Amino acid sequence: MSLLTIENLAVSFRQGPQAGSATGDIEAVREASLDVAEGETVALVGESGSGKSVTGLSVLQLLPYPSAYHPHGSVRFAGEELMGADDERLRAIRGDRIAMIFQEPMSSLNPLHPVGKQISETLVLHRRLTRPQARARALELLAEVQLADPATQIDAWPHELSGGERQRVMIAMALANAPDLLIADEPTTALDVTTQAEILLLLKKLQDDSGLAILLITHDLGLVRTIASRVFVMHQGRTVESAPTEELFTQSAGRHPYTRTLLQSALPTSPVPVATDPTKAATALMSARDLRVWFPIRAGLLRRTRAHVKAVDDVSFDMAPGETLGIVGESGSGKSSLALAALRLISSKGSIQFGGTQLQALSHRQMRPLRRQLQIVFQDPYGSLSPRMSACQIVEEGLRVHEVALTRSQRRDRVGAVMEEVGLDPQTMDRYPHEFSGGQRQRLALARVVVLKTRLVILDEPTSALDRTVQVQIVELLRNLQTRHGISFLFISHDLRVVRALAHHIMVMRAGHVVEHGPAGDLFAAPQTDYTRALVAAAFADHTQT
Repeated sequence: MSLLTIENLAVSFRQGPQAGSATGDIEAVREASLDVAEGETVALVGESGSGKSVTGLSVLQLLPYPSAYHPHGSVRFAGEELMGADDERLRAIRGDRIAMIFQEPMSSLNPLHPVGKQISETLVLHRRLTRPQARARALELLAEVQLADPATQIDAWPHELSGGERQRVMIAMALANAPDLLIADEPTTALDVTTQAEILLLLKKLQDDSGLAILLITHDLGLVRTIASRVFVMHQGRTVESAPTEELFTQSAGRHPYTRTLLQSALPTSPVPVATDPTKAATALMSARDLRVWFPIRAGLLRRTRAHVKAVDDVSFDMAPGETLGIVGESGSGKSSLALAALRLISSKGSIQFGGTQLQALSHRQMRPLRRQLQIVFQDPYGSLSPRMSACQIVEEGLRVHEVALTRSQRRDRVGAVMEEVGLDPQTMDRYPHEFSGGQRQRLALARVVVLKTRLVILDEPTSALDRTVQVQIVELLRNLQTRHGISFLFISHDLRVVRALAHHIMVMRAGHVVEHGPAGDLFAAPQTDYTRALVAAAFADHTQT
């Protein structure tokens, strides 16, 4: 029996001067149909912009109405039509019979309240529990989702938890009222491979215990094959195919052309060309010795330092010109702290040399000329690109800041040439970030550093939020840029498949320490530590594609 049935759903966003007018309105979903049975896991897959998340949000009417509207379609839950239901009825269902886990828990959790209070809120609202009863139940839920120290972390603020811990809190909140249906929108995208595996096992266990139905919205085909029994494929706002999971992956006959493209999208497996040997300090572009990043833990009335969080502890490495050093590890291992320390964006101890210059000895003013040669690309380009600046202004900003002697016309010409080089149409340079797709925004972020002829770029999870087809394109682009310009990349990622496609050498971090370091081929072929073996096994288990 179908618990959730979506038929011929359409979603549009008003852009024209007249509400509902065809002129200017954006069709996000044109015709989506799917169903989820009781106790079943169904995956909804497709590339960015295909309409997956909009379809999921439509179930609980969480879109920005009245800007959003439904030209036609039906959403039935347990036989009840939700399309057009009044607010009171929807509030009774949301968080009670249907719960939702969003992609980014940090932006979904309220930063002004401890996580225990946020879990308790839904119990007070739907179950009419007292505050003490709700807190006790919240503590039980945090234990069920295997949070390390529930008694302490129930009073933690969202920013004090790691990505995996925040996602566990979101799951606890979603499951607080024992819902019949869980809509999970990219629940593991920003998590490292071992945490992903733990979250998947947790969801499976909870499903087996309670008969929970799950609608999984994702672009990760490996995740789909691991957990889903059926798959619906979306393309350009339409569900173009549905099939049992194994049938979709193993049988080629009858597949929709887009499904074949999606399944055949594979990251490069050929070895990354090696320019030099980064183990030779004489050729190193950047070197670090005994690098430490310690954050003080203060307590007491006088806020004296009682201990330290050792985010990075005595780490050393060398990077050669034109090569890529991949840094991998679980959430909280110190990867991002190491990268920020290398750029002198946070305080650190130890030695950092770039091009023979000791960075630790430089003032902020003295560092400024070197900033042109040391750049960073963040995980979420939408959050790092100014929404008030056009693509041209974003790309040319570095030229203006570093006072590169070019006229306005010459800057636009250079911006156009760089945009074309990274695969963007120069005719779009006057558009704003919201007018680009996720993959295009990441290309724009790369254009911003390439235009400066940067020597070293830190890439902090640049592909984790992108679907596989766009990941493949970005990886190929990075390899081509490195070959043409000799750029060195310090590549931070939890996705070892992407790391394998890009890195010459890999450094594995855990709890602030380097547990293994070596050539990428050797490390993947024969990891030397149990921890690295666990990471590799988690990354490549059940990810075989046809």
